[in-house]
Amino acid sequence: MRAYRARLRAAGLRPVQIWVPDVRAPNFVEEARRQSLRASRHPSEKNAIDFIEAVAELDDDAS
Repeated sequence: MRAYRARLRAAGLRPVQIWVPDVRAPNFVEEARRQSLRASRHPSEKNAIDFIEAVAELDDDAS
């Protein structure tokens, strides 16, 4: 692993650690729903939500 990382660094890359929500956590679904409902009700999110819905509809047409 050390040699692999050294080769990547020599190629100009660097490691990045990303933390994401644990979808297996007991309260994940409840918290995701709470946050999405809160965002959907906020006027500043209207454009983003409209875009997401439009893209979702395009994906439905592909199947």
